[in-house]
Amino acid sequence: MTTTTNHMSGVPGIISEDELARTAAHVASLQGASGEIPWFIGGHCDPWNHVEAAMALTVTGYQAEARAAYRWLASNQLGDGSWFNYYLDRRVKDARLDTNVCAYVAAGVYHYLLASNDADFAADMWPHVDRAIEFVLRWQLPDGTIRWSLDSLGRPEPYALLTGSSSIFHSLRCGVALAERLGHARPAWELAAGRLGHAVAHHPGAFAPKNEFAMDWYYPIFSGALVQDAGEKRVRDGWQRYVMEDFGVRCVSTNDWVTAAETAECVLSLDALGMTSQALDLFACTGRHRREDGAYWTGIAYPGKETFPHAETSSYTAAAIILAADALTSSSGASGLFRHGVLAAPPDLSEQNCPLVTR
Repeated sequence: MTTTTNHMSGVPGIISEDELARTAAHVASLQGASGEIPWFIGGHCDPWNHVEAAMALTVTGYQAEARAAYRWLASNQLGDGSWFNYYLDRRVKDARLDTNVCAYVAAGVYHYLLASNDADFAADMWPHVDRAIEFVLRWQLPDGTIRWSLDSLGRPEPYALLTGSSSIFHSLRCGVALAERLGHARPAWELAAGRLGHAVAHHPGAFAPKNEFAMDWYYPIFSGALVQDAGEKRVRDGWQRYVMEDFGVRCVSTNDWVTAAETAECVLSLDALGMTSQALDLFACTGRHRREDGAYWTGIAYPGKETFPHAETSSYTAAAIILAADALTSSSGASGLFRHGVLAAPPDLSEQNCPLVTR
């Protein structure tokens, strides 16, 4: 592991620059020699959370480690452009192919380019991004949604998930922006994003019902599919259901189990809407999850204040904290990646015979 100087500004009254440096060092300490970043020592790695951890390393000065993380993805990409769901000790733990997991490399590499201005490395990663997005778009359905996965035997699941499709919408827009920066044209990706974004924003019934999960509440905002008044209305409508005041965001609305990663991502969603005061108040709640070494408990169950999973800290949780701090302080060149208006909005393309469109 290389030495680094932390360049991340602290969030006044919530987390200091030194505390963020310790959190970044914790994430870096989890990375293996291959570049893989597991959830925790001895735990599995999934490519989506691996990318999120790489993003956190990028903006905290660990750019060599971030490049190693992306090279790990490059070396493990399958011939069709996908990655398996879980890896453990150089073995495949779960052979499912999740479309959202595969798409997120586009967001990660574009984030790296924004933060580092290293176009050479982004160009090296471009073929892997290209193949990944092409794999994902094979599974777009006529209504614009995208099948969420293929099982271990390669059989596609028949339905789409709102959180996953929302994240893919953001990844597609990052892919389009990356292509433009590198001199490639991918108009089909922009059109696919337009169809998908329309489905996310206007047709929630097209997705499998999972609205007990907080991610289904805020991800349409986080991804940029719901903006301005529509996004603020969604925040208001779900706030009481998903947020425990002074504690954070419930992972699942039916339990008083607060997860720091969901809380930090919701902070990013509020920041994207320009709701800065609310974002800061919610971000302050994550301090309950912080350990002295910079790691963060994945979740805390109330009223007993018990960690759940028991005593678990996770790389993706620490990474989400760093990304939220970066957005709130505008510390890096990538700090606005989730902010509305930064990525170009694709055309709003509806499916044929959409009842919301007058033709």
